[in-house]
Order: sequence, then C-alpha cells, then structure tokens
Amino acid sequence: MNPKHLVLLILPLILFNCKEENMPLYVGTYTSGDSEGIYKFDFNTETGELSNRQLAVAVENPSFITYSPNKKVIYAVGEGQSSAITAFKRNEDGSLSFINSGSSQGKGPCHVNVNELGNKVVVSNYGGGTVSIHALNDNGSIEKAPQVFNHNEAGEKPAHTHSAQFRNDDLFVSDLGRNRLYHYKLNNDIYKLESESIIKIEGNPGPRHFSITKDGNFMYIINEYGGSITSVKKTDTGFEQIDHDSTLDENYKGPNKCADIHLSKDERFLYGSNRGENSIAVFKRDVNTGTINKIQNISVHGDWPRNFTIDPTGKFLLVANKKSNNIAVFNIDSATGKLSFSQDFKAPEPVCLLF
Repeated sequence: MNPKHLVLLILPLILFNCKEENMPLYVGTYTSGDSEGIYKFDFNTETGELSNRQLAVAVENPSFITYSPNKKVIYAVGEGQSSAITAFKRNEDGSLSFINSGSSQGKGPCHVNVNELGNKVVVSNYGGGTVSIHALNDNGSIEKAPQVFNHNEAGEKPAHTHSAQFRNDDLFVSDLGRNRLYHYKLNNDIYKLESESIIKIEGNPGPRHFSITKDGNFMYIINEYGGSITSVKKTDTGFEQIDHDSTLDENYKGPNKCADIHLSKDERFLYGSNRGENSIAVFKRDVNTGTINKIQNISVHGDWPRNFTIDPTGKFLLVANKKSNNIAVFNIDSATGKLSFSQDFKAPEPVCLLF
C-alpha cells in the first residue's frame, strides 16, 4: 500500500480517538454571585482535566439538572423567584436553547428526575413539601402537572420533599421533613400511594437522597441531619432495613449536613458527601448481602460538597464545592474503591454535575 494512503487511513482514527477523550460536563449553579446559569466544560477522560468553560445558558439558580434518556434535552429546577421546571434543547456546539417552562406546583423545587421512557418527569419541591409529575412531549417540552402530591398534614412537621426517582412502575420520594421514603405505584397511567414509608425511620435523620442498585433489590438513603446512610433491602412483601452506618470520621465532632450519594459503576462501592466535615465517605459494599463498611473519609479540597458524580468511565469522581467555588477531581482505585485527589478547577457556586 502507498504510504500516503496508509496515512490517510490512520489519521482519521487518531483524530477520532483524541476527540473521544473529551466529553461534556454540565454544571448547575446558584446565581446569587458571579454565576449566570448552567455552564459546560470539556472533561478529559484520560487526565481528568476540565477545560473550555462556557456559559451554556443564562437561567436563575439552576440548582439541579438532569438529562432526558436520549440526552437531547436538559431539565433544570431551582429555588428562584418563580418555582419552575424548565426544558432546554442541547445544541451541537454544547449550548442550550430554551424550549419551555412550567410551574413546579410548589415552592423551592430542588430535584428533578425523568423516567426511563422519557415521557414523564417528577419534581421535588423542598419548600412546599409537594411532588409534581409532568408529562413530556416528543420534543422534550413540559406539560402542566396532572398529578401533585402534598405530603403536608395538619398538626404535623412540615414536609420537605428532597428527591424522587422513577424505577419501572415505581416512584420513590424522599421527604426530609417527614422522615419518610414514600412509595407510589403506576396504575393505568396514574400514580397511587403504595406506602407512606418503605421502612420506619426512627428519630429525625432527614432522608435526603438515595441510590438504587441496577437490579432494584437494594436502596441506600443518605440522611442530611443524621450524618448516616440507611441500607434497605427489597423483600417478597416490601422492604426492610439491613444496615445503618455513620458517614463521619470517628474523630470529627463538628456540625455536618450530608448531601449526595452514588454507587460505583460496578456497585462494589458506595460514596456519600459530608458538608461540614467537607469529605467524601467511601464504603465497601457486599454485593450479596447489601451491607456496607466504611473504608475512607477524604477531604473534598473545598467547602460544602452539595453534589458529586462519577464520570462515565468510572475512573474519576468529581465534587461540586459550592462555597469554595471549585470542582475537585479524584481518581478512583478500581480495586479498592478508595479515592485520591487529582486536581481542582474554578467554577462559580457549583451545586450539580451532569455527564
């Protein structure tokens, strides 16, 4: 073969592989300071570097963002002057274009989740204690919510719904104010209450976020006030608690509020964030019994880690440090699950990371 022809064949492959090293990372922020909305970075999957920061779209307090299943649309909620959920179209250059916006049917929307089919979205309204379910159109636009659940009850503690997740025909909702994990079931396209709490949660731990295994057999709830993780197993008749573990180092005695929780890609490890101790707690998980054992607390190299994520390769964990205006990048040891700090990058009030 002519050497020139060989070069022509190889060069596109080299360019393709180099391009594939970078993937977009969208960052939701609070806009009370220097931030203007949702930002986009390029993330290098080989080095863990973030580069080419750009404002993807200007919007008030996009404190939680998520994709549609086909990743063509991003949905954002935020505790702004108007309690709304907004849909944005992803453009080829990575910027976002407004599609439409609708009322979240409650004050202080703080979390949004889309079902596997991409035809429904659920919004958790922390301030109002309500959960709204909206239909989604083919172009990603949002319809008015046909169902709104209000967890408030007269004479009881105010409800503060903090996160919700669809799973097949199930919908689970974590209510930090009522100390419950509600369970709703889909029936003839309508969600109906299955249980006010899948387990009895004692005291006032404040269940905030939760992570579910791929097979749906185990669930891990991070408790904001309790500095702990509650492990839950699915049974033939419902759910049962199997474990309860502190997220804090035994020598730490200061104030703390837990925030986010994620399983590793292979589900052998579990990670949770501590605001106050300013750390990520690392747990080794028994994949058979579902129980966990803490093996590390590592500094987030910043202040107030509200949210974190694991990149699609499973090699890096990235932390959004709200008060120190930085995103910290950690290497994940695939054998032990432990983290080692790599580097950090400036970002204005980052609070949600989306690959």
